[in-house]
Amino acid sequence: MSDKRADSVAFVRETFLAEQPAPASATGVVRWLQDNLFPTWANGLLTIVSLYVIYLLVSSAAPWMFNGLWNTQSLSECREVLDGATGACFSVLTERWNQLLFGFKYPPDQYWRPTLAFVLMFAALAPVLFFDLPRKLLIITALFPFTAYWLIWGGTIFTPLVALLGVVAGYLVYARFVKGSFATGALGGVAAAIAVWMIGGALIPDGANDTAMLSAVPSRDLGGFMLNMMLGLTCVSLSVPIGIALALGRQSSLPLIKIICVVFIEFIRGVPLITLLFVANVMLAYFFPPGSGVDLFLRVVIMITMFSAAYIAEVIRGGLAALPKGQYEAADSLGLDYPQAMRLIILPQALKISIPGIVNVAVGLFKDTTLVSVISMFDLVGMIRGPILASTEWNGIYWELFMFASVLFFIVCYGISQYSQWLERRLATDHR
Repeated sequence: MSDKRADSVAFVRETFLAEQPAPASATGVVRWLQDNLFPTWANGLLTIVSLYVIYLLVSSAAPWMFNGLWNTQSLSECREVLDGATGACFSVLTERWNQLLFGFKYPPDQYWRPTLAFVLMFAALAPVLFFDLPRKLLIITALFPFTAYWLIWGGTIFTPLVALLGVVAGYLVYARFVKGSFATGALGGVAAAIAVWMIGGALIPDGANDTAMLSAVPSRDLGGFMLNMMLGLTCVSLSVPIGIALALGRQSSLPLIKIICVVFIEFIRGVPLITLLFVANVMLAYFFPPGSGVDLFLRVVIMITMFSAAYIAEVIRGGLAALPKGQYEAADSLGLDYPQAMRLIILPQALKISIPGIVNVAVGLFKDTTLVSVISMFDLVGMIRGPILASTEWNGIYWELFMFASVLFFIVCYGISQYSQWLERRLATDHR
């Protein structure tokens, strides 16, 4: 070929080729299936078996759920309407909805009180769980326990006010003396709080509950899922600081404090929670002054808090042990005393490491609140096993009630788990 002919057929592209979609095997649904469900023949076989099992479960449960009834008045009426067909009797949920949430003794015309307390709980937890919010909102958190107590239990407003004044007095005394000595500040704060509570309690008139704005509701009348939420929130809130104190006490250089913390932790961890609940129900009242009449709810809170605090203490001790010795030496080099070193350097790092363990204990604690049914406290499970199943209308119904209880507990526990994972990512606990 001549040079002239070669020059005439030469071509240089002046524009780019249009983008072409990637092959189906390299992207999209097909690629996802290959990477996640069928990467190897063994994983593919397990995927097929799993899908078959899911199909069997769904095909069996779907008719039962979608054919469910919601507007009958008894189990016998449900069976008459179904006439042998497969279907759930969800009518027990609509008919006993209030009892499942609030118990069967709480005054029906006062349901708005625990409902309002439940709404305020989210406002109180928000500045604690999400630290980007303004710190001034912690005032709501500090006032919530006393407000919730007054709303749920009712009675004279002087009782939560005296409790609040005792806490304020204890904090002021602690802040005044903690700079000189942590032990002096702590003991002084506790003594001041107890003194205010005793004096204030004596000043409350005997008949104050009779003329109160909100009618008094005894603890025996509390029940349903409300009782589980109250026990879970209260015990978790109390067990975390107590667990921190026990973990630090177990590592203390003072032999007496260390021995007390070790004996407490090992004893509590070696005793089942149900045993402690029986002790709270029968024997714990004997440890209080005669005629004190310690409320059953308070006794149960004490025992559950002690139980969970022992486990949280070991979790936090693991976080403390994971810190290198250089962190302690760095605190000493900065001239920080023990409380300052723990508050500013050691505990923030140890708590970040301990988040999964603390959340694990918190979730287990919330589920363990159902054990109070064995001491005749009608929580959600106690309501199902007691008044509802014992009634002639709903005797013999099980799946619908326990599935409802499972859904409620799953929502709360899953929410706690998701928050802990978000917090771990936010704090970068994995050091990546």
